[in-house]
Amino acid sequence: MRGADVPVVRCAQIGEARAVAELLHAFNCEFGEPTPPVANLAERIVHLLEGGETVVLLVGDGPDGVAVLRFRAAIWSRGSECYLAELYVVPARRAQGLGRALVVAALREARDRGADTMDIGVDEPDLAARRLYESLGFTNRVGGPRGPVMYVYERDLQGFNP
Repeated sequence: MRGADVPVVRCAQIGEARAVAELLHAFNCEFGEPTPPVANLAERIVHLLEGGETVVLLVGDGPDGVAVLRFRAAIWSRGSECYLAELYVVPARRAQGLGRALVVAALREARDRGADTMDIGVDEPDLAARRLYESLGFTNRVGGPRGPVMYVYERDLQGFNP
């Protein structure tokens, strides 16, 4: 901790890939989502970190929380776009400011790396995450609070056969 209560967020190093994988694995298991074995996930994290377009942030001594940022070149500006792909804090450490610290650090990291925007996807019933993101200025409304709702769609490509 920095000071009395501000969590310290750091960029994960390649040697921490297993710890990152364990957090991401726990995340998916907690919410009943499929996940590869930790060893396979750790290999993937190493590959992503080496590629340079992914940044992983960690918080806590465990570590106790993780944020995964994915960067891509923007179409409409010379900057980049940042996708906050994953955000997870272990259940025992929730409501202690770790998630907020991770998102604030993610916003700074994205800005410092030249991103113009950051986007996220949040499930409708995840009210805690939605409140967190909205308290930090994220919106799902075009042009402001009275604008039309924005939707994010996705499609699993396994079995896609045009």
